[in-house]
Amino acid sequence: MIVKSVNAALMRKLFLAGAQAIDSEKDVINELNVFPVPDGDTGTNMTMTIMSAAREVNALADPGMEELAKAISSGSLRGARGNSGVILSQLLRGFTKVIRDYDEITVDVVSAAFTKAVETAYKAVMKPKEGTILTVAKGGAEKAAELVGQTEDMVEFVGKIIDYMEEVLALTPELLPVLKEAGVVDSGGQGLLVIMKGGYEVLCGKEFTFTGESVTKVPVQSERGPVNTENISTSDIKFGYCTEFIILLEKPFTEQDELKFKAFLESIGDSIVCVADEEVVKVHVHTNHPGKAFEKGLEYGQLTKMKVDNMREEHNEKLFLEQEKAQAVKAAEPTPEPEAPKPAEPRKPVGFIAVSIGEGINEIFRGLGVDYLIEGGQTMNPSTEDMLNAIDAVNADTIFIMPNNKNIILAADQAKAMTEDKNIVVIPSKTIPQGISAIISYLPDKTADENEAAMREAMKNIRTGSVTYAVRDTKIDGKEIRMGDYMGLDDHTIQSVGTDLFETSVGLIESMIDEDSELISIYYGEEADEASAQAIADAIMEKYDSVDVEIHNGGQPIYYYIASVE
Repeated sequence: MIVKSVNAALMRKLFLAGAQAIDSEKDVINELNVFPVPDGDTGTNMTMTIMSAAREVNALADPGMEELAKAISSGSLRGARGNSGVILSQLLRGFTKVIRDYDEITVDVVSAAFTKAVETAYKAVMKPKEGTILTVAKGGAEKAAELVGQTEDMVEFVGKIIDYMEEVLALTPELLPVLKEAGVVDSGGQGLLVIMKGGYEVLCGKEFTFTGESVTKVPVQSERGPVNTENISTSDIKFGYCTEFIILLEKPFTEQDELKFKAFLESIGDSIVCVADEEVVKVHVHTNHPGKAFEKGLEYGQLTKMKVDNMREEHNEKLFLEQEKAQAVKAAEPTPEPEAPKPAEPRKPVGFIAVSIGEGINEIFRGLGVDYLIEGGQTMNPSTEDMLNAIDAVNADTIFIMPNNKNIILAADQAKAMTEDKNIVVIPSKTIPQGISAIISYLPDKTADENEAAMREAMKNIRTGSVTYAVRDTKIDGKEIRMGDYMGLDDHTIQSVGTDLFETSVGLIESMIDEDSELISIYYGEEADEASAQAIADAIMEKYDSVDVEIHNGGQPIYYYIASVE
């Protein structure tokens, strides 16, 4: 089978096939996580990122290449989660920047698109590390450039690229010693190959139907097909007003404007459709606040074709014959007045956003003045879209964001780049204790730049450790680990392993203490309690009389204890 070019219809199918392929393999990719912790999430993050785009693509009936490229790029950007997801979104963004200008994609176009994809992804990472998804993607781009002029057959061309990328993936343990010791290849690179292989099978003629039925619940919006509403009460309708309108643009509506506008709509509703061209934007949203959607639209131009339908009312009309008696009783009851919208708080100079997990830790951040908490962290990396929604919700000129996880910093940086009307300062906190230390060091009488410097400096004095359990057998840094063992991890590696939670926890904290240590904070999780945390604190204070130990109820899942030493 020879394929010399790919049109938009086939490209759409190839992309959806790739998305569905990684969805089915995400658990296998998660297992490649170097540390055998129960939150290895590369496969999940990449799946949720690409599925965000896939659902937008699937909602397009017969797109041209430009419309298809825009859906892939914008969908993956908004849905990007974790480092692997953000890098994947940047690869897709760079790739689509090239293909959007062509009706038919040939080997020459694919090669140029691969090169642009790698260039875009490398620019998005502050310190690119070889032996990762970036290395595998770069290998594919180099092979594509080498093959140009040797064949016009897309099947042969892509097949050879995939074969070479597999060779590069197999070499990732030689580039990253930690992969070699754990006996695994890079999980992000494996995920990229799974996506490409899924599309390649369809290119070779395999029949494919996109189901979009992911085991992972992907928080993205898409058009819904007909559903049976006979047994649904109006209380099940979360957003009551189907709102539609067209914006007659009075200024340019860039791709960034579209992403921000969609992010706003998703903060007030669901079932969002936003289609733009050079002159108009067509909008559809289910919301409880149609007026807010109209007001946001007015920022870009005049409104026309405005239409608001009460979906609860329509639903009741459909059920009227079956529920006549119940409706009669309901009609006799006084109708509650609609809740008045809360007046908007005045804009303030500075606001704070933090990623947090566990009600105890949430309360600590709230007590320190954080305006908006994004639930997530180790167990679920928030997306760029989650960050944008948080930024929109905080009415402040300057907003400090504390990701509190090394895997979330890129998503925060991406949200910063997509925000124009507020000054966003991303404090690159990699752990909860670092984020707490950073916000404690904030001083209202200092400038944003001065506070950023102080907050970054404060984090340098924090060493963080956490205690969890192993989900598989492995060997790391000379330590034999068995599934179910307790593990104490610091900022760099696994410090203690054992079958006794108390001993493992004490061993971890002792490994982080040095002659300059003054304060130790222990946050106990939902699987631990205050008494067990106090026993650890007592053991530490008995041995190290120069340090103070504080205990806090963190309430975090997965990790029995999070400890900081400063």
